[in-house]
Amino acid sequence: MDAADPLAAFRDRFVIDDDVIYLDGNSLGRLPRATPPRIAELVAQEWGRGLIRSWMDADWMNSPLRVGDKIAPLIGAAPGEVLVTDTTSVDLFKLLGAVLQAEPRRRVLLTEQQNFPTDLYVADGLTRLLASGHKVRAVPRDALRDALDADVAVLTLTHVDFRTAEVHDMAALTAAAHDAGARVVWDLSHSCGAIPVHVNRAGVDLATGCGYKYLNGGPGAPAYLFVSRRLQEQLGNPIQGWLGHESPFTFVSAYRPAAGIRRWMSGSPPVIGIAALEVAIEMFLEADMRRVGAKASQLTELFIRLADARLTRHGFEVASPRDAARRGAQVSLRHPDGYAVIRALIDHKVIGDFRTPDLCRFGFAPLYTRFVDVWDAAERIVSVIESGEHRRAEYAERAFIT
Repeated sequence: MDAADPLAAFRDRFVIDDDVIYLDGNSLGRLPRATPPRIAELVAQEWGRGLIRSWMDADWMNSPLRVGDKIAPLIGAAPGEVLVTDTTSVDLFKLLGAVLQAEPRRRVLLTEQQNFPTDLYVADGLTRLLASGHKVRAVPRDALRDALDADVAVLTLTHVDFRTAEVHDMAALTAAAHDAGARVVWDLSHSCGAIPVHVNRAGVDLATGCGYKYLNGGPGAPAYLFVSRRLQEQLGNPIQGWLGHESPFTFVSAYRPAAGIRRWMSGSPPVIGIAALEVAIEMFLEADMRRVGAKASQLTELFIRLADARLTRHGFEVASPRDAARRGAQVSLRHPDGYAVIRALIDHKVIGDFRTPDLCRFGFAPLYTRFVDVWDAAERIVSVIESGEHRRAEYAERAFIT
């Protein structure tokens, strides 16, 4: 499978320790080899020598737009619809706030109970800030469509569930929200760079996502937001900043929003972070998201087959969807000693992560994960269980905490 992999060569373009099987790219992606020299050049030359001139000479000022246009094809958007800016939480606040501001008669923000916690926190904080009868309505996943009524202003969901990797039907839920007169904001943090996404084909209104997971932009990498062209002049950025002004360098006291996606800028862009993200994004443009998505399906399918064959008898249960069309680039396994298993695996140089109460998460980033890594990870999980090392790891952890 590795010999036939059309993406195999991309692995050599990352900093790789072959002794470590890294299956946590769904939390923090690997470092591209081209990133350190690019950052060194920016710091030494563009900042060190160019100084303030580099805002124009090195095109720092337009970097949020330039890199946004490069992200656009990864999510099925058009040029001029994506902007790199802020963090996912701030971007989510902007997008939700814009919709609630534009729909004063609708005061419900609908989401699911198992949405990513930060998204729930942002939604709750926003409705408290408005203090105008707005509220969050969080319902079970299977009750979302029934909860779409005339009070709902916006439906906000994470496309790929961070616990199980279950994928929402983006097109169907977006259409259902539109039928109810509501807008939709999607969080693509566990989607972009892992599976194909088609926001325009699905009729999506607004979306955001982070740059540090599958996109490999580095820890704390800037996020991006998508605003459909049909809504860019209808909605206003609630965090009005100087770079979102139509004429930022006139420094007038009255705010006048810029045209298009630029109005969603607020403060000065994080130039170094955007440069690191741009390096990684360019690899995805070479790779083609169809091939990336196909490999994600193959990697996760192989791991599920190995789990069925080797791990179920040791108390593991596959918690991710078995249908590849409903699964992101991650497989979660339930185990009563899940935390101890993940801790013990680190000693065996397999890095995954754990989510309460019992989920062992393994993320398979297609650009640098090999099929042999999947096979070896499954074998090392068996070794940890059969040797009882997870029991010793759990005891040592509890003793340390005590």
